[in-house]
Amino acid sequence: MKRASSCMFSLALACGGGGGETTTDAGSTSTDATGTTTETGTSTEPGTSTETGTTDTSTSTAPTSTSDPTTTGTPPTGTSTDATTTDATTTTSTTTGAIDPPMSLEDVVDGELELIADGHMFTEGPIWSPDGYLLYSDIPANTIFRWSEGEQASAFINPSGNSNGLAFDLEGRLLAAEHGGRRISRRVIGEQNAETLAGEFEGQSLNSPNDIAVRSDGTIYFTDPPYGIQPNQQELDFQGVFRIDPQGQLSLIADDFDRPNGIVLAPDESLLYVADTNAEHVRVFDVQADGNAVGGQVFVDLQSDQPGNPDGMAVDAFGDLFVSGGGGVRVVTPAGELLGTIQVPEQVTNCKFGDPDGKALFITAQARVYRIRLKVQGAGA
Repeated sequence: MKRASSCMFSLALACGGGGGETTTDAGSTSTDATGTTTETGTSTEPGTSTETGTTDTSTSTAPTSTSDPTTTGTPPTGTSTDATTTDATTTTSTTTGAIDPPMSLEDVVDGELELIADGHMFTEGPIWSPDGYLLYSDIPANTIFRWSEGEQASAFINPSGNSNGLAFDLEGRLLAAEHGGRRISRRVIGEQNAETLAGEFEGQSLNSPNDIAVRSDGTIYFTDPPYGIQPNQQELDFQGVFRIDPQGQLSLIADDFDRPNGIVLAPDESLLYVADTNAEHVRVFDVQADGNAVGGQVFVDLQSDQPGNPDGMAVDAFGDLFVSGGGGVRVVTPAGELLGTIQVPEQVTNCKFGDPDGKALFITAQARVYRIRLKVQGAGA
């Protein structure tokens, strides 16, 4: 089925959020007491410190829609209107899930943007646990937080190695891309100590692993930009995309990225998508039977004058990409067509599907974490 033209979905806070500060100083580096540093571009990763605070917030926004797919601007505040669906031929159900692939953003969004956690320093790496709770990283706070319905977010793992992206392996163990540890780590939930899966490549330390995707055979893919280190700490002369095979062997997929960042597999695992933040596009690789990934051509160009370049990503059951950055979360079809942007009133860093039915998108946005209900399910939900 051919999808209809895209449209912009505008979401704004109905009342003010918390007082967490954000930083967007482009092209700089910073160092804190722990020695972890931040190289910032249009999409930034923070330095490291140890102070944080979290408050539970229940703020929501009602969506509005416009017919201009390229207009973003500042989301309206105060009054709100219900979203309307302009494509009458699309059949969706909010109780059974979408029947046909969404052809517009109205076929994707099914609720209001709500603020679920505030007062952080720089949030990243959301991941939904099958046990019914959300985990996410606060990188400079050196802490992984846990949130569940009806409860305040609370510290879950500290120290976390200044973790960024998180994932679960096939046995339910937590994988973390650590800026401070410069490694991919793995730990059993409930245990403090973690083992190193990858920390060096050909005798040189990794840069600062950023995000993770896991294949159904146990293969782990991850990105390795230098956001968490100073230039004089970098040992590799490239920013790579890597693979850890089920036997634990590390290999290089690509070394020609500027700032490889978000990474996600298509629902059938035949494609691997990788965001290149500074290049403002997403590239795609063909995944072979043995788990190796080849190709790497540009899949979609996402240049924008709105806050944030392509960063963390998620994928729904239809193969649509949800790419953070550019004023919120942009929804891109498997054909590379932009359906529109779920606008968020601050710079977004990452997003992942969650809730028991897999039909919510959790969005990390520097000091805050949001949730929005959708009509589509996440892949594998």
